[in-house]
Amino acid sequence: MKRAIISADDFGLSVEVNEAIEIAHRDGLLSTASLMVAGPAADDAIERAKRLPTLGVGLHLVVIEGASVLPHQSLPLVTKPDGWFSSSQLGLGVDYFFRPEGRRELTAEITAQFDAFARTGLRLDHANAHKHMHLHPTVGRLMIDIGRNYGLRAVRVPLEPPEPLYAAGTYTDTLGDAALRRWTRLLRHQARSAGMATNDWCFGLAWSGHMTPDRVAALAAHLPEGVSEIYFHPATSKNALLQKLMPTYEHEAEFEALCSSGFRTGLEHAHATACGWQDIMPA
Repeated sequence: MKRAIISADDFGLSVEVNEAIEIAHRDGLLSTASLMVAGPAADDAIERAKRLPTLGVGLHLVVIEGASVLPHQSLPLVTKPDGWFSSSQLGLGVDYFFRPEGRRELTAEITAQFDAFARTGLRLDHANAHKHMHLHPTVGRLMIDIGRNYGLRAVRVPLEPPEPLYAAGTYTDTLGDAALRRWTRLLRHQARSAGMATNDWCFGLAWSGHMTPDRVAALAAHLPEGVSEIYFHPATSKNALLQKLMPTYEHEAEFEALCSSGFRTGLEHAHATACGWQDIMPA
């Protein structure tokens, strides 16, 4: 059986992202979105989400290259004076794993982000992390352990099989598949040990920012058996912040893909059923 969760990241990063998510849910195939609770347009995202009762909204945990909820004074090791996390995966990875003060700050910030999500009044649909930082064993463990106290029941596992990508077009392993698979196995074990649901496969890694209509239509037609999450970074237009953070991303093309007839036709060709995280929850 083939099922597909169609999702969008960075809800709350900009009004343009929020607009695309709202339209893609109403007029396209988008079923879930992941909220940056400290994003510059988080309030706008929350307001839109409350108008969209069928949109599943989860936490897009930010512990790298983004704004923190807690002030820099509370996170002096892992944030810069402007309250943003470093963009260094290696540096933060070392701080989170080896340094006790790093783990204390990480624990406090993850708790603060789940608490901020709870204050929105939205139901917590799922959780994942910006830049897939929940693959880091400490981040993943804390996200699951803390999230469980806030009702977390589903977690993204970013495991992308290459075969559908080869079938859909060109593909080059630039992500270090062997290493990535080891970390995804650990994350899946952590989540399932906590009684949480996970997807089997995840698409949007190799083509991150470039999930264009033609690519997505071909990918959808070649989905594997099981539950596949297909995630996007849509926006109605590219503002200065998106240009600064993701200069090469094709945000508008990804928005177009979510609303394209080819995407829908590809899913039908594969006999894949659209679903949400709530549909795969354990009993």
